[in-house]
Amino acid sequence: MSNLYEAIPFIENPLYERIISDISSQKYSIVDDFFSEEEVIALRHSLLLKDEEAAFKTSAIGNKTHELVKKTVRGDRIFWIDERVINVTEQMFFAKINDLQTYLNQTCFLGIQDKEFHYAMYPKGTFYKRHLDTFQNDDRRKLSLVCYLNSEDWQPENGGELVLYLDGKDEVIYPLPGKVVIFESQELEHEVKPVTTTRLSITGWFKTR
Repeated sequence: MSNLYEAIPFIENPLYERIISDISSQKYSIVDDFFSEEEVIALRHSLLLKDEEAAFKTSAIGNKTHELVKKTVRGDRIFWIDERVINVTEQMFFAKINDLQTYLNQTCFLGIQDKEFHYAMYPKGTFYKRHLDTFQNDDRRKLSLVCYLNSEDWQPENGGELVLYLDGKDEVIYPLPGKVVIFESQELEHEVKPVTTTRLSITGWFKTR
């Protein structure tokens, strides 16, 4: 595998370098415009089409082999995105995600060999209590990534903040469209505060095998 990465010409990416620096120093990074306005609109449209097709399901806690629906813990609805069967908009999404994955492996030697992503929809009044993005029987998740797909007029009073629980302070992140948050899955407990209107995103993880 190392020979493969050595064969790929390396060009330093300032944005990716900032993400790496942020994660190294504080275990998370926030990028306000990882995706353009046009790309966010297209991804939002793709999510809403899946919802119209009744493709979403009630989320569960635990991994796929130990799932438990528990609405007192989380209330979002999700649709897992299969990279083998995706539309043009999702191809754009994964092109950027895969590019970031390759860069991380070339520069940080994280050994990321897998990933999983899903659309997420939080209906009015739902939330996700404080938790870690890792499981007792599966510790392959290394980096969590959230991309917000809310409309351009999203307001702080709509709720749905992501709270990262850090040593000494909490980082409160409003789910503004196009914003991407990346953080260490096994290190940072986090929470999604209750929403007053539907909150849309793509959530996923970079994983080792």
